[in-house]
Amino acid sequence: MKRWLMKSEPDVYSIDDLARDGQTTWEGVRNYQARNSMRDDMKLGDLVLFYHSNATPPGVAGIARVCREAYPDPTQFDATSDYHDAGSKPEDPRWLRVDVAFVERFASVVPLDALKRDPALEGMAVIQKGQRLSVQAVRPDHFDHVVAVGRALGAQG
Repeated sequence: MKRWLMKSEPDVYSIDDLARDGQTTWEGVRNYQARNSMRDDMKLGDLVLFYHSNATPPGVAGIARVCREAYPDPTQFDATSDYHDAGSKPEDPRWLRVDVAFVERFASVVPLDALKRDPALEGMAVIQKGQRLSVQAVRPDHFDHVVAVGRALGAQG
């Protein structure tokens, strides 16, 4: 089983929204590297660090699980969608999405600044300068460490 980090802007879709809904589609990925990770490597049951981007503070808000593997993202064919891609054809779709299910919400976000300062997370993609992928692989030891920190923050509150 692989581990992932997936970014969402909380004013668009937050960990609270996922907790309320139980599961959701992860659509709108329009980066080939992120799409390829979802298509080629993301499997049913993989765990995901749910990351709030473009937030104050940005950081890991909880955990999700992949509950449906990659399939064509219909928003690419919808001319009214922000994710429309006129070059993508139904017989050869360019973009995919996965479904994720809620697992756990941390009592507070594990902030990006804390991730950057933590020597145990050296090499983690999200803390690298210029790393903007919305879907990225996470080493199991990094995943476990972030989860432990997230749970400990809740125990302090």
